Parts: sequence; structure tokens; C-alpha cells
Amino acid sequence: MSQPEASSSQETTAPQVSLYEKRKKIYAKGVRGYFDNWRIVLVILTQALFYGGLWLEWNGRQALLFHLVERKFYIFGLVFWPQDVIYLAILLIISAYALFLVTAVAGRLFCGYACPQTVYTQLFMWIENRVEGDRNARMKLDKGPMTARKFRIKTTKFLLWGILALWTGFTLVGYFTPVHELINNVITNTLGPWETFWIFFYGGFTFLMAGFMREQVCKYMCPYARFQSVMFDPDTLIITYDPERGEPRGARKKGSDTRQLGDCVDCGQCVVVCPTGIDIRNGLQYECIGCAACVDVCDQVMDKVGLPRGLVRYSTENAMQQKLPQTDIVRHVVRPRILIYTAILILITCIAGWFLIHRIPLKVDIIRDRAVLAREADDGSIENVYMLQIMNTDEQPHRYKIAVDGLDGVKISGPDEVDAKAAGLTSFNAVVSAPPESGKKGSNPIHFTITAEQNSSITLREKASFLLP
Repeated sequence: MSQPEASSSQETTAPQVSLYEKRKKIYAKGVRGYFDNWRIVLVILTQALFYGGLWLEWNGRQALLFHLVERKFYIFGLVFWPQDVIYLAILLIISAYALFLVTAVAGRLFCGYACPQTVYTQLFMWIENRVEGDRNARMKLDKGPMTARKFRIKTTKFLLWGILALWTGFTLVGYFTPVHELINNVITNTLGPWETFWIFFYGGFTFLMAGFMREQVCKYMCPYARFQSVMFDPDTLIITYDPERGEPRGARKKGSDTRQLGDCVDCGQCVVVCPTGIDIRNGLQYECIGCAACVDVCDQVMDKVGLPRGLVRYSTENAMQQKLPQTDIVRHVVRPRILIYTAILILITCIAGWFLIHRIPLKVDIIRDRAVLAREADDGSIENVYMLQIMNTDEQPHRYKIAVDGLDGVKISGPDEVDAKAAGLTSFNAVVSAPPESGKKGSNPIHFTITAEQNSSITLREKASFLLP
């Protein structure tokens, strides 16, 4: 009886292993250097486009406006309707190929410099550093008890984060609702339900992801981090640590023999500055976003100890193994895979650009009057009635001439011209008549030709059917 009891006791006291690692807050240290300067430039550029593009004007309207209520997208001088969804598909294809190309050439370069998660994390961290201080000050503040000073500092930080997050949400919604109308709605407290939802939803997620989750988004939520390895190959530029040069690691103590040591002084600065908290010396990891902060700080350490730069650097797997010089690295980067990606990207972009340049700013939907399929007129001819929905996608009003052909003697009875306002939808009822002997009984194909009187190059030919009893 005592043996089973002992076994049961051992089972109950067995250690439990958690499947999830408890998050350790990362206090990334700021670093200045060549790559950090590029990150600052990209942050300024992307946010100038995002926050500033909202206020650009074109022909008396917002230059960039995706007007959901009117179902029109305004992009400077272009007006897109729902029927132009093909251009959105082409844009997504071009974006995907561009991302594949950048990834195949330089790994997660987009993640480290232009990804919205990275950009807004940089902005939020800049505010945090200004309010709470450097890395050591932030760590000390978080470990200390809640005092009046700590409460004031934290409240100030969260308030500034909240203002930036809400302004970001407001800016996003301003691209879908005219911004001046949106401002007036905010002032008069008449925001619509969807505008209110998206301002606070997008602002709240910006606050949460850039302020608190940070590297967790890159490590656990972003799908790009998971499938990026499929697009890597041994000639992809990545952040690398040179173990042959750096190992064995060891501190350079005064008077000690350093002949058996590698160049890595084991200072740990590459880990301290990493926004995802990894040690690049352990090799390539999916958490690495390619920001090159470790490159900047390692170069500075090498300068201080009088060793050559490049212990941590942009390189490739083949270059590290074969010890290729810089010129050979570039030659290996420009490889058949890259040339194919580039050729496809250029081809798709050129084709899309050609169609966009030659796009006719006119669309027509022809709807038959189903109440009366066909009727006999006083002169014995057969009449069909159609409703033409004319979409003038140009920002100038046009007068269109409407003609019809396809049957002997077919013509438009009544007005054959219509005025269409700029970037507007105009409905026109066309009565088409034809002799009863002009075609076979039943459905007969005909064509409508709609031509702008002021510009004959704006012409469209649409097919319809004419019923003869």
C-alpha cells in the first residue's frame, strides 16, 4: 500500500513546463550611426507622406481621397470608380512582387525601415525616451515604487502616446471622409458611427501595438516573419556576425594576454540595442527585423578598442563561408532569381502604366427597360427602351453624342445627346427603333457608341441586344 502512495506523491510534485515563455520587457538602448540615420530619414519620409498627404489639394478638392460614400477614389487628377477594381488588383500584385524582390535581395529590409509597426514603434520610443530618459533611467523608473513623480511621468507619456495615436486614427479616416468635413464633424460633435469607430479603433491599436506589444507583433503576429525564410537563399543580404573573426569572445582587460581572443569583446551592446532582444551572435533568427542597430553599435565598439569595423555587418551566407570581397558579394546578389523578379516587376508596372495613361475617362452601363421588352411605334417600327448610366470619370464636364448601329435602319428616336457633369454619374433614357424586317425574330446584337463632342478620343463602344417580336 505504501508504494502506490509514494508513486502518487511523485506524480503530484512533478515540475510543470509552460509552453509559453513569459515576456521580458525589452529596454532597447538608443544608438546613433549610419543605419540609424537611414531609419530616421525613412520615418520622416513615410510620416510626411501619411500625415501631409491628407492636406494636399487638387482642382479645389482633396488630392488623395477614397470617398466611400460617393464610391469614388480621387488620386490627384485620376478618378477611379468601383468598376476600376482591376487597378487595385494590379497595385497589390506590384506591391507583392516589390516585397519579394526586396526580401530576396536584402532580407527584412522593409521590416527594419518602412514597416508601419517599426515606424510607429520608433515614434513612441522617441516620446518615451524624451519623457522617461535613457535606458537605465527607464529601467530604474519601472523597478521603483509608484510615487508622485513616477505617476506624473507615466501619465505624461501615455497622454502624448494617446494624442499621437488618435491623430493617426483621425488621419486615416481623413483619407476616406473629406478632411474638412471630418474636422467640422469633430468640432460640432456630429461624427458618424463608422468614423468614430475607426478613429478610436485604429488609434487604439496604434497605441497598443507601438506602445506596449512592440516586438511581440513582429515575433508572434506578423506572418511575414514566418514565411520570409522561403524567400531567402545563401546570397541574400542579411545582418551577420563573423564567428571566425569574433570567437572566442573575451573582454580586453589591461595587461592581459589577448592573443588567443577573437575581436568580439563580449560587451553585449548588440543585444542591448536590439528592438527584438535577440543576440545576433547566435546566427540568423526569424525575430531579426534587419534594422542594423547592432551593426551601428558594434562598429562604434570596434572603433573604441582599435579593431576593424564589420564584425557585425550586412553580408550573405555564401560570402561569410567563402570569405568573398565586397565586389563579389554584389555580383552574387545580382543573380538569376533577382533578374527574373525585376523583369516581372518592370513588365507589370509598364503594362499597368500604359493602360493607365491610355485609360478612357468614360464608363457606360446599359440597362434594358424590362417593363416593355419591345413595342410597336406609330410608323410601324419596333422600339426598345434602354437606360444608359454614363460615368464621366474626367474632372471636366462633357457633352456626349450617342449613336447606335448593328441593324439596318436602326436609330435613336428622340434626343441623342446628353450632358454629364465632371466626375459624375448621369442617366439617359434612349429609345432605339428599327424596322421589323431589319433582323431575325428575338434577340439581335447592336452597339451603342458614346463620344465626347469636345474630344473625339473619348469614345466608348458597348454591346447591347435589340428584341424583335
